Amino acid sequence: MKLIPIILAGGGGTRLWPLSRGHYPKQFLCVSGNQTLLQDTLSRLSPTGSSALNVAPPMVVCNEEHRFMVGEQAREIGQKLHSIVLEPVGRNTAPALTCAALLASEGDEDPLLLMMPADHLIKDTAGFLSAVTVGAELATADSLVTFGVIPDKPETGYGYIQLGERLSVDGIESNVIASFREKPDLQTASEYLANGDYRWNAGIFLMRASVWLAAIGEFNPAMLDACRNSVAQAQTDGDFVRLGKDPFSACPSDSIDYAVMEPVVAQGKDRGAVVSLDVGWSDVGSWSSIWDVSEHDTDGNVIRGDVHVEGAKNNVVIAEHRLVAALGCDDLIIVETSDAVMVARKDRAQDVKKIVDWLQEQGRDERLFHRRVSRPWGSYEGVDSGTRFQVKRIVVNPGASLSLQMHHHRAEHWIVVSGTARVTCGDKNFLLSENESTYIPMGATHRLENPGVIPCELIEVQSGSYLGEDDIVRFEDKYNRT
Repeated sequence: MKLIPIILAGGGGTRLWPLSRGHYPKQFLCVSGNQTLLQDTLSRLSPTGSSALNVAPPMVVCNEEHRFMVGEQAREIGQKLHSIVLEPVGRNTAPALTCAALLASEGDEDPLLLMMPADHLIKDTAGFLSAVTVGAELATADSLVTFGVIPDKPETGYGYIQLGERLSVDGIESNVIASFREKPDLQTASEYLANGDYRWNAGIFLMRASVWLAAIGEFNPAMLDACRNSVAQAQTDGDFVRLGKDPFSACPSDSIDYAVMEPVVAQGKDRGAVVSLDVGWSDVGSWSSIWDVSEHDTDGNVIRGDVHVEGAKNNVVIAEHRLVAALGCDDLIIVETSDAVMVARKDRAQDVKKIVDWLQEQGRDERLFHRRVSRPWGSYEGVDSGTRFQVKRIVVNPGASLSLQMHHHRAEHWIVVSGTARVTCGDKNFLLSENESTYIPMGATHRLENPGVIPCELIEVQSGSYLGEDDIVRFEDKYNRT
């Protein structure tokens, strides 16, 4: 039976600020190794080798804002995708999986669906594949399967799954789900750990598409109806599937656990199963967990970038743009980016969200954007700004182009630093090479393209009465932006 990975990539990841931002959340970051969390998740089932799993290309569910980053990160690792499904609004995990099940089961298909969050870390891929193979046997027999991580400490930040009767699948431990438990206090978590019959709820699920749709229809028919209508109104745009906005917006918001899994367990009919995981799993939900999963120096420090530590122990020190020195300090988180520096004690890691909340109250863009902003054609980064001027560094990928556009309130100067630019300005079309420049008058229709095979890098100097990103009138756009 075919298995389709369903990757949910809509999270915000505010607890890893300032690396993670609203428009660049943690699933797009490299946390461990050379791949991002999303790329790790996409490729997790690719090297199946002798595994009995018949794995199809993954389906990714995300929001509009992140669609091009998803596509680009899949392209970077050569990962073919089933599709990229775009949610018009966030409605939690149950509607996302329901729409994915409807799309995956079009025609006579009834595949297995493996739902995985895009922002979790799993170090033992082979062990995970073995667990999924066990889960696939259970799911083929119509069980709704989840995966529970064997705990190694009394964690209060996770929900728990209580194990029931042992199931007759050889190799990896699997059980009927006895109950779901909410996040406990420390004493209760310690009791769970000592008992041995409890697992952390990893938020990973496996079931046949038809079994999920029957269950959501049984326990939440309004959600199923809304998702059916949204899929019926969906529009395909290249690799993107845009769900119908109005019915999806009207859909009830709920998680997979609350919408289906807990009601299934409450019935007591053994339809829910849990497969135990011991695979180096982490939800990478805080800076303290970054310390947990990363390599340390001899003093227990996690160091990335241009960093020097002297007489400092058990810190996380990350420098993205300049030298960061830590002297005689212990158990700190120090993170430097181009536009923000955060210093916190490791035991206050869960409170980073309070900083993000303050940024939102103040209306500051640092909660949403890095200074370097990704676009489907490449990226731009603010270099300097002042009264009536702004300077940006722009990188256009090979073969990419900005939209044909104009501005009401600003003029622009472009200076090519490297590569080749094709410029449209009014009725003129011409090439610019390294060290050449041009001027785009206010109100002129213009476009910038890269016809070459290397990135085109240029400096843009804007001048005018208003320099906001919303002063763009688009006439043509290959990426179908409005």
